[in-house]
Amino acid sequence: MKLSRYEQETVVNYNAGEQTATLYTRDKAVMRKLDTLTADFPDTYKLTGQDEVSKTYSFPKSYVSYRKPRKLSMEQRKQAQEQMNKINMNN
Repeated sequence: MKLSRYEQETVVNYNAGEQTATLYTRDKAVMRKLDTLTADFPDTYKLTGQDEVSKTYSFPKSYVSYRKPRKLSMEQRKQAQEQMNKINMNN
């Protein structure tokens, strides 16, 4: 079944009373990432349910993270651009 981009949702659910987060997804890219984590770290990440279009995983809620946006100075941007140009020229 082909889902529209809008239908390829991911929902993370957790509460203050439990130590486990639940992730429900219909996005194939997220499923691949979580399937890899489940295979590599079976004691931490668990596949708890699936159907033909979605999968549900559980893992410690401490693994859900929020990050500040990265701020680069103009000099850092210029250096990164030069590095990428060198990499692209070598390929």
